[in-house]
Order: sequence, then structure tokens, then C-alpha cells
Amino acid sequence: MINDYLKMILKAPVYDIARETPLDKAPELSRRLNNNVWLKREDTQAVFSYKIRGAYNMMVKLSVVERQRGVITASAGNHAQGVAMAAAQLDIRATIVMPKTTPEIKVTAVRRLGADTVLHGNTYDDASEYALGLATTSGATYVPPYDHPDIIAGQGTVGMEILRQHVGQINAIFVPVGGGGLIAGIGAYIKALDPTIKIIGVEADDAASMKAALAAGKRVRLSHVGIFADGAAVRQVGVETFRIAQVCVDEMLTVTIDEICAAVKDTFEDTRAIAEPAGALALAGLKQWVKREAATDQNLVAIFSGANVNFDRLRHIAELAALGEQREAIIATTIPERPGSFRNFCHAIGPRAITEFNYRYAHNDKAVVFAGIQLRHGDGEKETLLANLAEKGFEVVDISANELAKMHVRYMVGGRADGIDNERILRFEFPERPGALLHFLTQIGERWNISLFHYRNHGAAYGRVLLGIQIPPTHEAEFQAFLADLNMVFVEEHNNPAYKLFLG
Repeated sequence: MINDYLKMILKAPVYDIARETPLDKAPELSRRLNNNVWLKREDTQAVFSYKIRGAYNMMVKLSVVERQRGVITASAGNHAQGVAMAAAQLDIRATIVMPKTTPEIKVTAVRRLGADTVLHGNTYDDASEYALGLATTSGATYVPPYDHPDIIAGQGTVGMEILRQHVGQINAIFVPVGGGGLIAGIGAYIKALDPTIKIIGVEADDAASMKAALAAGKRVRLSHVGIFADGAAVRQVGVETFRIAQVCVDEMLTVTIDEICAAVKDTFEDTRAIAEPAGALALAGLKQWVKREAATDQNLVAIFSGANVNFDRLRHIAELAALGEQREAIIATTIPERPGSFRNFCHAIGPRAITEFNYRYAHNDKAVVFAGIQLRHGDGEKETLLANLAEKGFEVVDISANELAKMHVRYMVGGRADGIDNERILRFEFPERPGALLHFLTQIGERWNISLFHYRNHGAAYGRVLLGIQIPPTHEAEFQAFLADLNMVFVEEHNNPAYKLFLG
């Protein structure tokens, strides 16, 4: 199997359209991590990701008749642009089905490359099902995003370049994983020529379909995937990609949203290029692995797989980056409601900068404060800070990893109200598109009173709402039926400490 892919990769004519991307050493990361860190710069492709390789490698092999019938695919971003550019190069008509939640910048990029776009459904799965139906009725060839030998072989040319470009032994290559096409191609090539090099896949911890599949020994379909790293948010890996991964992948890592954001910042500081969240997965995993293994003086490669990020998302990424690199702690603390309390609190935290301080009068005797505190030394400093505050009599809760706190509460401190009966607190995710918020409110209707509402657009495919709603006990069955009919991801948050401290 591996030798078959080795031949396919060596013969792949991807350089008709793709470029050989640089393998750049990251000097600042290398210094900080005490290892030699290299970034494979797939962000420098014409479509700002590696996807052009696989798309072209499959499409260039179509027969004359197949080219006349055209191609069709489903994608919310990078694969769409790869297919569109390959189609323009080969003079093939391309139809790209994209979810209605796809940001306008990506839709515009695909249209600019000459492809026809169809907006359908709210998710990639909706778009894919519709595209497959169109392919059947029209006779067009469906170009899958990852699960096809020619797609895999095209992506495998990334691994071929790494071995050609790097002088000396490579210890490990870290690869972002969605459907598995990239890691299958790189893994097949590397293991055929140098099986001592570790191939380590990296997924977001809320979209870890390959990790689940390898652990189970079979493909697993996740009931839900997180959408922050949307370029790698796949419910189920491919049949062929999983088959190869079982042979070629040494380990799968999962990383948090905060760790991804920190890796975006790290990439920027060394390259001045901005990775999309999925494009920073590999580096986030590399950093996690170095810390776990206490590795030093090794040659480590991370695939910088893409840079198709919406500008509006950068503010949210920047907010979370400091948490991801352990340079900020978010805490809730109680201080006496009297003059001088804030000064005493500042004395207690010592010579550290306060990055955020949110407070509003709520009780006569004590105040609850939401504070961000800058950390300078990384590992262990937060624990030391919390212990020092506790010794000085402050009641402290660490909410650095609390999604409710990071996404909503930090913008709502002071919104406490008394006398609200039967309040339920829920955090929702819904497809983000024009009119989506109005549609959400329309579905709630006038049956129950809304006691709390917070929404903030992060420039992502999904919007996030924190909702307080008063549900009398006699309406419980009707409310549960309403939630089921919404068909939205939600979490009940009435026991969340951030809610109890600041909003309850």
C-alpha cells in the first residue's frame, strides 16, 4: 500500500499549478522551545492552502468526456478554492456547493476564480449531500475533499518536499487532521522512505474524529463537532484515509481553542503571516508534545496548512491567545465592598499587570470582581498567584478555561438582577448568516419571557448566544419539545460558577 502511494506521489503533476512551498525555520519558536522548529508554508500557495495539490492531481486525470461534463464539489473554504483554480487551469466548468453560513470572503474568492457557486444548507454535511445529488443528476464528476487516492497523493507531495528540503534527520512531523487526506499522503510518503520519522496528527479537541477512529479500530461518526477550527471540522474521516492512517500515523494529539489561538500568535510573530485556526493546529500540537516529552534539540516540522481567515475573527483569536500561551489568567474573586479594596487587591497580586477588571456594585458588604491578570513566567505562575490570593483572604475561582466566562460573562459583568423566578440559562450555537439572529428570536416567539440575552458576532460560521429564559414548572414538557425542535447545539449553564457569581 505505502509503495503504491510512493509512486503516485512521485509522479503527481501538481507543479503545473502549485508551487514548492518553503520550509522555514521559526527562530523565535525554536529559541523558546529549545528545539529546531520548522514551518512548512502551505499558506504561500496561490489559494493560501495545500488543497490545490490534491484537487489538481485528481482533475488533471479526468478523461475528455469527464471534463466536458464538468466537476462539482462541496466545501466551505479551502477545497472550494482549490477545485475552482484547478478547473480554471484545465478549462473545466466547476460548480461549488457551499453552506449558507460560508463567509462572504470565501464565496467571493471562489467566484473570482470562475466557478459557479450554489449556497445550500447550514453545514458542510448539508452542502455535501446536495452536491452529490447534483453530480448524480448532471453527470458531473464529484471531487471529494480528502477521500480519494489521487487527492491523497496530491497532498502527499508536501511530505516529498519536506524530505528534499530538510538537511539532516527529522524527528517528527506534525500534521493537522480533518478528513485525513493530508496526513495520509504525508504519512505514506515519509514512512516509505524513513519510518523512523514520527508522523503525529493534531485535531481540535472538539472535532477529534481521527483520534476516535484509531482508538476504536474503525471509523467513528461524531455526534457533534466544534467549529472553531472549521477547516478541519469533520464528523467522520474517510475510508481510504483511515486505512492509511492505521499504518502510518504514530500518534494523534488534541488541542484546545486557546492553544490554537496561541499558535496563531506564535506563527505571526515568526512569519508575520496569519494562520487560520485549522492552519495552526499542527504547531499547537507540536508545542504540547514538546512540553509533554520535555524534548530538546530535536528537528520538528509543523505544517502551516492554510491562511484563509476572516479578518473579523482576529479579535476573538487575539483575546484567547494569551490564555492559550499561559500569559493571562482570568479569575473571579470576592473583595470587601469598602474604599481601598481594589488597591488592596492590586497589592495582593504583586507586580503583575491587570489586563481586565470588571465590577459593578451588587451587595452592601462584598463585591464580586472579574479580573484578567498578566502572567510573565508561564508554567506554575498561575497556581502560585491563586495560592497567594487565598492566603491573603481572597475567595478566588479560576475561570480561565470557562467558555461561558470567556465568550459571554466578561462582557456582561454588572448584569445581575434579583427576583427572577424559574430562570433557565442556556448557551446556544446557531449557523451564522444574515437574519440568523432574528430567526432564532422568532423561533422563541412570545411564549416565555427572556430574562438575559447576550450575542456577539465573532466572524465565524456559527453565532453564540447566552439566553436566560423564565420557564414555569408547568411548561417544562413544552420547553423540552421546543429545544428538540430547534435542532441547535446548546448547553445548560445554571450550575456554571461564572453564572452564579456574576449573573445569577
